Amino acid sequence: MSISLSGPVLARAEQLDALDAIFPFVRRDQLAALLTDEDVATLKHLAGEGVGDNTLRAFASDLAYLEAWCLSVTEAPLPWPAPQDLILTFIAHHLWDAVRRESDPSHGMPVDVEAHLRSEGLLKASGPHAPATVRRRLASWSALTKWRGLEGNFAAESVRSSLRLAVRAHAQPRASKSETAVTGDVLAKLLATCDTSRLSDIRDRALLLTAFASGGRRRSELTGLHVEDLIDEAPVSEKPGDPNSRQLPCMALRLGRGKTAGAQIAPLVVMVGRPVAALKAWLAAARIETGPVFRRIDQWGHVDRRTLTPQAVNLIVKSRCEKAGLDPAKFSAHGLRAGYLTEAAQLGVPLQQAMQQSQHRSLAQASRYYNNEKRANGKTADTET
Repeated sequence: MSISLSGPVLARAEQLDALDAIFPFVRRDQLAALLTDEDVATLKHLAGEGVGDNTLRAFASDLAYLEAWCLSVTEAPLPWPAPQDLILTFIAHHLWDAVRRESDPSHGMPVDVEAHLRSEGLLKASGPHAPATVRRRLASWSALTKWRGLEGNFAAESVRSSLRLAVRAHAQPRASKSETAVTGDVLAKLLATCDTSRLSDIRDRALLLTAFASGGRRRSELTGLHVEDLIDEAPVSEKPGDPNSRQLPCMALRLGRGKTAGAQIAPLVVMVGRPVAALKAWLAAARIETGPVFRRIDQWGHVDRRTLTPQAVNLIVKSRCEKAGLDPAKFSAHGLRAGYLTEAAQLGVPLQQAMQQSQHRSLAQASRYYNNEKRANGKTADTET
């Protein structure tokens, strides 16, 4: 989709440039075209209020989608506050019965609305949306309404009842973010594809090791990592208590405020040994002293000043899987997060202790990654071998 930057759109793009550490440059033009001046002002206000980067990205993404959907349905920008009938229409357009639609084409999202959203690159689902996605967008819509000092209609009984009925009609099993966990043996295969003479390989090696060893970091946490967030710690002994033991480099990573952290919390996780060496090797090779740690490298081998996008991290994992002879369709960047906790289970590490590194707050959520089959049959990994 080609976007013409002129007039109000260009002005909004320039305002979004001030948030380029939060919003990737590749999305700036699209956001500027879809959002209104008031929307951009709200996002800048939220950033000033200390809202976490991940939350702000989610707000921007949901707001852009809502604006595009509303414009297609009503031929007007999103009204604030939204009337109940518009909220009910949103639910009806996104949660529908696939069986009923076969006999009633008017059921669900209208064809012209669907075509418009696809042309904007905002709609990829071939069927009804996942209930979790709809709930998140409604929650964002409601929260942004409150941030504007307005009372919304999202708690109205008609809205709540409609959402319950729609979810029930849509019922489907929960999908896994990654079909296969990137456990230690898989990680070793991915690392074997990294040639230390190539800059992109040095970066990918550092990224994979950092993501895994720091507790299975999310894509957004990796792309949000800055040099200023890296804290050198005193070396630690490979064999505690042995004065002749090899000393391993140690580093603490200050994570940004994520979806599981409180408003004023910047959690720390620690890496030891090979991941630290790989990360320092990348920073030295790329001559990065400040700013984003993991950056794009162009076709001429030049390191960009901007961070990788979360989507690029996922593509790196899939590309490495393909080079290692693995099926990339079965893996994603989220597999590193699942793989870390699976490895912890294999090594007999208590779940609560593993959660301190992964920064999971929900015991029930983290325990899903303790995959019984992997725990019984998988290999353990020594990050120093």
